[in-house]
Amino acid sequence: MATATDGKSTGIAAVQQAFAACAAAGRRAVAPFVTAGDPDVETTLAVLQALDRAGATICELGVPYSDPIADGPVIQASYTRALASGMTLDKLFELASRARQTISMPLLAMASYSLIYRIGIDAFVSRAAASGLAGFVVPDLPLEESDELDAACRREGLVLVRLVTPTTPPARAEAIAERSTGFLYCVSVAGVTGERTALPAGLIDRIAWLRERTSVPILVGFGISGPEQAREVSQVADGVIVGSAVVRQIEAAAPAAAMTQAVEQFVGELVAACETA
Repeated sequence: MATATDGKSTGIAAVQQAFAACAAAGRRAVAPFVTAGDPDVETTLAVLQALDRAGATICELGVPYSDPIADGPVIQASYTRALASGMTLDKLFELASRARQTISMPLLAMASYSLIYRIGIDAFVSRAAASGLAGFVVPDLPLEESDELDAACRREGLVLVRLVTPTTPPARAEAIAERSTGFLYCVSVAGVTGERTALPAGLIDRIAWLRERTSVPILVGFGISGPEQAREVSQVADGVIVGSAVVRQIEAAAPAAAMTQAVEQFVGELVAACETA
């Protein structure tokens, strides 16, 4: 975990340093998504190590949930596999703690707010910080109901990434952008996650508009399916988030060694595509 200016190790500092290192290397950020426990905890740990070797900037670690939010069929299936293998929140925190011993990229938990609320906001955030998680992406948390989680994250030095979508009204998008820490998640298309063949019209203009309203990096997710799209997005955004296309590499390969090799090669291609220097 990185250290802030006050001497305290924080997820915020870790994320900031990850983006700074990325910029110094002359490339945009690549943030893959994987489901914790898919197909099992040991394989997820090996996949995280492979992502780190491939040069991923940050990783979103999906918390399996029986009622996925905005997730397409590929990620839904990965949640089902993880739950069937016995994945739990206790195992998630243990996985994050083990991973932090062997990887340098920050880990963000992508979790439904209902899971956080059920345990208790302070308890969940405290356990996350103790496990080495750098923060959260909470896609179903409305801005108006986020103050308590936001305050808890700030106390523990964790990021709370916010999302804006193509249907977010301008005034609301501006408020969300101002409150996001770590980075702003710009959803490229309306609908669910999944690979798509082309970037939507208006995305470049939307990113430029958002850039005037926040100082944090802007990462684009939903629909980034391969290096060509990653390269195109990286010309205008600070990085890309790639979920379904990464999860598909895990789904399609077996045994575990083949999974890690496939993921490392694919994410390495994304990283190379996002070089700007």
